[in-house]
Amino acid sequence: MDTTYNGWTNYATWRVNLEIFDGLAPEDMGWEALDIYELTTALKDYADEAIESSAPEGLALSYARAFLADVNWGEIARHKITEYA
Repeated sequence: MDTTYNGWTNYATWRVNLEIFDGLAPEDMGWEALDIYELTTALKDYADEAIESSAPEGLALSYARAFLADVNWGEIARHKITEYA
């Protein structure tokens, strides 16, 4: 069974990249000097902060965190590095 979505690992990875990171250049976020591991962590932290600031404690935040758990952060980091190389 193929679980990819629009060329990405899965729907969560595609959607988070599209809605949170599309158009954000690493240099705009201070990420340009980060290695792949550091960038992966920075992207995850950024998305975590974005959902925590927009969803109140409770069911919605719980669902958002569960959705983010399915994201392939390394794939987004590699995409950002390739996109802005």
